[in-house]
Amino acid sequence: MEELYSKAETLALRRKHIGPSCKVFYAKDPLKIVRAQGQYMFDEKGEKYLDCINNVAHVGHSHPYVIKAATKQMELLNTNSRFLHDNLVQYAQRLTATLPEKLSVCYFVNSGSEANDLALRLARQYRGHQDVITLENAYHGHVTSLIDISPYKFNQLGKDSKKEYVHVAPSPDIYRGKYREDHPDPASAYAEEVKKIIEETQKNGRKIAAFIAESMQSCGGQVIPPVGYFQKVAEYVHAAGGVFIADEVQVGFGRVGKHFWAFQLQGEDFVPDIVTMGKPIGNGHPMSCVVTTREIAERFGASGLEYFNTFGGNPVSCAIGLAVLDVVEKEDLQGNATRVGNYLLELLAEQKEKHPLVGDIRGVGLFIGVDLVKDRQKRTPATAEALHLIYKLKERQILLSADGPYRNILKFKPPMCFTMEDAKHAVETLDALLAEMEEATGMQTENNASTNVQCKRKTTEESSQQEGASESISHVNGAACRQENGIYSKKRSVPSKRLRT
Repeated sequence: MEELYSKAETLALRRKHIGPSCKVFYAKDPLKIVRAQGQYMFDEKGEKYLDCINNVAHVGHSHPYVIKAATKQMELLNTNSRFLHDNLVQYAQRLTATLPEKLSVCYFVNSGSEANDLALRLARQYRGHQDVITLENAYHGHVTSLIDISPYKFNQLGKDSKKEYVHVAPSPDIYRGKYREDHPDPASAYAEEVKKIIEETQKNGRKIAAFIAESMQSCGGQVIPPVGYFQKVAEYVHAAGGVFIADEVQVGFGRVGKHFWAFQLQGEDFVPDIVTMGKPIGNGHPMSCVVTTREIAERFGASGLEYFNTFGGNPVSCAIGLAVLDVVEKEDLQGNATRVGNYLLELLAEQKEKHPLVGDIRGVGLFIGVDLVKDRQKRTPATAEALHLIYKLKERQILLSADGPYRNILKFKPPMCFTMEDAKHAVETLDALLAEMEEATGMQTENNASTNVQCKRKTTEESSQQEGASESISHVNGAACRQENGIYSKKRSVPSKRLRT
């Protein structure tokens, strides 16, 4: 492919014309990507990179079925939703069929930020309340209303940046949070923290409009809430007259494997009042959606203020959304997320056995975090080491990112067509780099028997189907390889007191 500009010229023009707060990956040596296919991206020299981080290209970069659906509709019509069109209602019908029955009304918009902003409007209109409870380290979008409820962002602005109507609950992180894996009931303990916030808020004469949380925190550090947490929080929030908003922008559309939506990991007895979705919904096309109940939608409409979105729900976007749903189903990408995700978790668990830098591995399906630490007992974040690994992996043409409040967590959230061979290649490369780092820094392997890892890898299709038969919700903080019902359950000793970092 012929380039319009050299890489140096592209970078110079970017610096001249693009806002300085718009950052690039690998700032020391940014990549110039000119095309992509499936789970691979290609630079201007034709070098191929394994994409382990792109949860936007959900069914794979440049998927031909999605492209065909888009171009076919573009050739016919693209207009706004004030005209009747079958694509809009067909897509709403297909999308709501994946959700619990009461979630039946859609508002189509163009980005995850737009979706979460509209969700706040719906919640505040519902009973006229204003206050919002959010989670520590949460990120919900870049518009002003969402920066205000995103500690991941507003904490960077200084100690007085939190608004009076925003209340921050502890992240339900059982590895690094207030209540850890040694607590007998962390779900209830974390939910009680929300209850305390509600009670204190009410004492001050304020009213809760909503509790908002990603179904699994992404920027917050790949945090998987303990089962039962959302149910208890919803009970307290509803009693206060508020609604529960589940942000599925990062983790929805089958990424967790067994379920189509990550909030379903909490159990069938939990149903949020509002669900927001974005990133993967259009496989790279800018579209998003808010789904809510008929009651909340009617309260929103009763204000007399029309809601209109110029591009939301246009025929092209809906054609693309339908195509993405088709591909997820026809190519069994949910099943692939379970099979490959389980395999990737097991490979990473072996790294936990071998390398003292690996403090914790947690994940579901193709949403996995590797928490790097300098000291396993203190759980001291290994921030510099994580950054070093990211650059070294790039040199070996594997794209991975680090995030979390300390930027020490390696994030795996690849396109859903990611294969077992891709997983094996990525982890083998990571293994070699970790060994190099430990040798250079003098860190010693904690488990001398780790080279005799008892789990034997199976890569045949037959074994992968067996391994994928049950969903794996993994939080590996000790020797891995033993599973019960698809959940890692190896017993481990823990400190008598909870460690804080």
